[in-house]
Amino acid sequence: MGMVFNESMRLYPPVIGFERKVEREVRVGELILPANLNLIFSTLALHHDPHIWGEDVNQFKPERFSERVSEATKINSTAFFPFGMGPRNCVWSNFASIEAKIALSMILQCYSFTLSPAYVHLPF
Repeated sequence: MGMVFNESMRLYPPVIGFERKVEREVRVGELILPANLNLIFSTLALHHDPHIWGEDVNQFKPERFSERVSEATKINSTAFFPFGMGPRNCVWSNFASIEAKIALSMILQCYSFTLSPAYVHLPF
């Protein structure tokens, strides 16, 4: 259920972007960011970037998160941040995650599931 939640948050993040202010001049690779610069990060754009997530970026694939969240992409372990990141991330992110999983569990209890007669188990 955690994988489904994370993939849902990747495709439809609750916060589409956030802003940070550069307090002092800082160098990021070849780029120099001057003091007092306002940076805007687009969570939506990063979560839909095929360079980071692959060509199937717009497909719902919970198995992206079958390992740790930091291993969901091959090139950037910090590319997934639906609730922000670091000391200023959303204080309610854990609550939202638990609440969503409880709601999904309650919805799923109203349904019954059976395997298709054509299903053939393929072991790994």
